[in-house]
Parts: sequence; structure tokens; C-alpha cells
Amino acid sequence: MPLWTCETCGAQFPNGGNPPASCLICEDERQFVNWKGQTFLTREELARGHRLVRRDDLGLTGIGLEPSFAIGQRALLVPQGDGCVMWDCIPLATDDAIPYVAAPGGLKAIAISHPHYYGAVADWSDAFGGVPVYLHADDRAFVTRPHPSIVHWTGESHRISDDVLLLRTGGHFAGATMLHSARSADGRGALLTGDIAQVTMDRRFVSFMYSYPNYMPLNAAAVRRIAAAVEPLAFDRIYGAWWGRNIAGGAKAAFAASVERYIAAIA
Repeated sequence: MPLWTCETCGAQFPNGGNPPASCLICEDERQFVNWKGQTFLTREELARGHRLVRRDDLGLTGIGLEPSFAIGQRALLVPQGDGCVMWDCIPLATDDAIPYVAAPGGLKAIAISHPHYYGAVADWSDAFGGVPVYLHADDRAFVTRPHPSIVHWTGESHRISDDVLLLRTGGHFAGATMLHSARSADGRGALLTGDIAQVTMDRRFVSFMYSYPNYMPLNAAAVRRIAAAVEPLAFDRIYGAWWGRNIAGGAKAAFAASVERYIAAIA
């Protein structure tokens, strides 16, 4: 029986003869149900209409779908000595694409910022021997395809390696997570934020929202909490959720200025 993928958010659902009646992620107020109604594709249908591409994105390998699908994010590979950490995920893993990830060392783990990017985490984990998938436990109710590789971590931080730290910042979701890589950006450090701190189009600032498609801003207390969580970290670069949406240098100062600008704007 087929696996089903939501056309609007890209979440994958378990095997079933018929598509799910609804998508709990799209029905949440942060997302939306497709205007033409809730629609799903089988994994095979998705693979026939899209291909996976790999390209460099400011020094990290990125993997995404073409043409763009659902939310349109790309995944990033953070290299470690014993494999890569895949940051965020995409809705499709294919036999043709597995070598893209195997070439830079394969996967040692997958970590996701929040439920909008869960995608095909189970397929990617299975393709590399069941590597752990780190999702914060505060968001476990949004898991659409349970899988034994999922690790629902708790607390404020979780260390995957000496280099990679997961940090629960909250904000966009209760378990919203950022990844800090101390060795990235030539040792100056990088913060991978997804859209918890969204890199703006001028790539000079970040901004914050509770819901992007429904234009619901994040409150000042939540933004201050995010700022306090990342303040102890050293980072010179920020990677956002989409191709090229990155701050290449001076990112920590840009982050601090962005917090002040945002709070002043909503005051």
C-alpha cells in the first residue's frame, strides 16, 4: 500500500489504501488547507513529477526538490567525522538521490527545526540504516508518520557531537529548534535557524512569526526568549530555510539588531 504526502506541507503519512482524511499540520492555525481542498500524492507520484538536486549553499551541501514542492525548503548536510547531520528534511528520498548524501560521508543523524519540515524523515533514516531522527518532544503530537528511528528529545538542548548542538528556542512551535555548528564557517560558527528566525530578503536581518502564511506575528516575550537562548553561542553565519537565504558574515550582530528592530516594530 502507498505512502501518502500532503501536497501543501510535504508531510508524509503511513501506508494506507486511501489517502488520509486530513492533514493535522495543515489544519493547525500556523499552516493552511489547500484552497482546492486537502490533497495527497503517493510517494511514487511525487517521484514522477519531481527530481532531487544537490548544490552548494554557502559552503554546505544542500538538497532540494525541483520543481519546488509544498513549502519548498532545502535540507542541509553538516559534515562530521563519521557522517553528516541532515538539518531539516525534504518530502522525498529516491534511489537516485541517496548517492548525493552518501558522497559527503552519508548520514549519522537527522535533526528537524519544527513540524513543517518533517517531510520524509523516515525514508531518509531507513536509507542510511535507521539513523536517529531528533525531534523535540514538545512537538510530538505533529508527527504524521511514527517511526522507531525518531528520538523525542527533551529539555533545552541536546548535543549530537562535539560540533553540533540542538537548541530549543521555542517561538514558531513549542519545540522549535535551531542547530549550532561550532566548526562551520571556517571555525567561526554557524546557526541553522530554519524559519524560526527567518532570514529576510535583503539577507541583512532575521525576523520572527508565529504563522507566516496567516500573518500572525510572534510576541515580544517569545522573541526575547529566542534571543536569550542563542546569545551564549558564537556564530558568524546564519543559514535559513531556503536556497540562498543566508547571512554570510557578521550574523551574531545582525541577529541582535534584528531582535531590537522587531520588538520596536511591534511595540
